[in-house]
Amino acid sequence: MSRLKAVLEKGGFAVTAECGPPKGADPDTVLRKGQLLNGKVDAVNVTDNQTAIVRMSSLAACTLLKSAGMDPVLQVVVRDRNRIALQSDILGASALGIRNVLCLSGDHQSFGNQPQAMGVFDLDSIQFVQTVRSMRDQGLVLGGDKLSRGPDVFIGAAANPFADPMAFRAVRLAKKIAAGAEFIQTQCIYNLERFETWMGLVRDRGLHEKAFILGGVTPLKSAKMAKYMRDKVSGMDIPDQVIERMEKVPPGKQREEGIRICVETVERLKEMPGVKGVHIMAIEWEDAVGEIVEKAGLLPRPS
Repeated sequence: MSRLKAVLEKGGFAVTAECGPPKGADPDTVLRKGQLLNGKVDAVNVTDNQTAIVRMSSLAACTLLKSAGMDPVLQVVVRDRNRIALQSDILGASALGIRNVLCLSGDHQSFGNQPQAMGVFDLDSIQFVQTVRSMRDQGLVLGGDKLSRGPDVFIGAAANPFADPMAFRAVRLAKKIAAGAEFIQTQCIYNLERFETWMGLVRDRGLHEKAFILGGVTPLKSAKMAKYMRDKVSGMDIPDQVIERMEKVPPGKQREEGIRICVETVERLKEMPGVKGVHIMAIEWEDAVGEIVEKAGLLPRPS
């Protein structure tokens, strides 16, 4: 069974983190990042060509982490694959013992280093979730052909509580859960008041009882990073008071302040009804994850 699924189903407060594969074929990079997270989190997400930049495949990196004793979460984006390839990758991942999959749309190729690439988007992310559930629960691929053996995977999806309109965010989440999403990882949370409003809408619909919601957090390295994310990253909501707090700290101490803000956010999420865990996105700063988890009182993790 997925370690992540086991922790959540036993009522634990789950912790996941993100691992970005290298822009090359070096397996040691993946394993080194994985070791920084091993024992600190319940599962490790492996991104799928994030920001539309060519990297080692998520499936290969997940296999490396699995071989090192970790519970990987395979991220799969519909941007790059048609329905044949999507279903094939899910079957392959299950055969390799990968027990978690996160179904995503993917960053548009125009933002990456291959802007001339053709986006596929044969299925959208909700249709992809529904497809994986059908493959697992009914043993059927799209079109109705029977599988010799369905995939054994814990199905996840993403949610952005900060996109407009707010009311539609809960409606979209409801559609993903109805399609088969069993766990949800959210966009980075800096505006806790808005997130709490979103969680109220989620609870009003009873969605927190139908899927496990993990709040996303990202430690800020600097005030400059905070401003860039606020101004340049779509769907990001960083309040002015967070940026002002970072600016008041000397540049050499801003990373420490970023970790402090992240820990405070995790502590708030731990007390928020309906939130069942956190997803820590510290890409290229994996060594900060252990410190965040420890200071938030989330160690030791269940064996």
